[in-house]
Amino acid sequence: MKLALVTDAWLPQVNGVVTTLVELVRELTLLGYEVKVIQPGLFATRPCPGYAGIDLAISPKKRLREMLDEFQPDAIHLATEGPLGWAGRSYCLSKGLRFTTAFHTKFPEIVNAAARVPVGWGYAVMRHFHKHSSGIMVPTQSVLRMLEGRGFRNLRAWTHGVDTTLFEYQARPADIAEFAGLARPISLFVGRVSYEKNIEAFLKMDFPGTKVVCGVGPVEASLKQRFPQVRWLGLLPRDKLATVYAGADLFVFPSHADTFGLVMVEAMACGTPVAAFPVDGPLEVLGRLHDSGRSLGGVMHEDLQKASFGAMGVPRHEARARSLDFSWAHATRLFASFLVQARAHDKAQTQPTQAVTNLSSG
Repeated sequence: MKLALVTDAWLPQVNGVVTTLVELVRELTLLGYEVKVIQPGLFATRPCPGYAGIDLAISPKKRLREMLDEFQPDAIHLATEGPLGWAGRSYCLSKGLRFTTAFHTKFPEIVNAAARVPVGWGYAVMRHFHKHSSGIMVPTQSVLRMLEGRGFRNLRAWTHGVDTTLFEYQARPADIAEFAGLARPISLFVGRVSYEKNIEAFLKMDFPGTKVVCGVGPVEASLKQRFPQVRWLGLLPRDKLATVYAGADLFVFPSHADTFGLVMVEAMACGTPVAAFPVDGPLEVLGRLHDSGRSLGGVMHEDLQKASFGAMGVPRHEARARSLDFSWAHATRLFASFLVQARAHDKAQTQPTQAVTNLSSG
């Protein structure tokens, strides 16, 4: 099967959506799909306002149309709701083609946090974007129920995975150079240092040891100034990030806005337990209960401090065990099952072709 994957999130961006899509393309290739990734690097771009490091395509309709006309995909998936996603939607509607979409990010909450735009307005725009989708892939059941309540239809419960080879289990926190001389316990945050991540709840938390932040973003400078006692590591390559996860005693996930929270699964794969609020992403990632009645792999509580102290008592092998419930192979097979033939009259192809076309350069 020839799949066109249209996305505004792609390398060299660093975030959970990019990680998910890169892994997805890799696994689809193993299944024999021919995938063409249409991403911002193929177009003239400009930085996303307020988000340095995220470039958006400028006026992509014409070139995107040419690419899709040439490729003639059997299926089209619009991964994001940015300029390329909207251009892909316009192409499909003009040609009478069916397509699928995904809801990776709570943009209405992000825009509300950054610019106080009412959340309801944002969801009205999102609902319009996804209105004609033949299947909206959603990473958690709680987000799916939320979207149902906001009038979204054709929702599909999806999931994500983790590379358990890269994120290797450590039975005890590893001694790494980045943490040399730091007081333990070391509590870690990994992610974009941005409005919607609620990082301040972590940084203000009264907790012993040392807090460490790994990531960059629009509020980084102001938070560094306000919290100089925090160790700021900036942006790290994924192999180095794996060692940082493994060296931490605790991973703290303060976000209320994430739809999944892939970083939690990566931390747990290394054996590092998670503390989080009982909201959409953590409820999915930490939702399975251990025999004791608590979540397997971490602790959720409305009081982040209590969740953190509780998570310190979670055995590292339990955190690793929970991470093994998330597989990229399973997530990809599920994704593939939700795809639809772009042309309704086409018969389903039972033997996908053995190739991949990744348009990561011009």
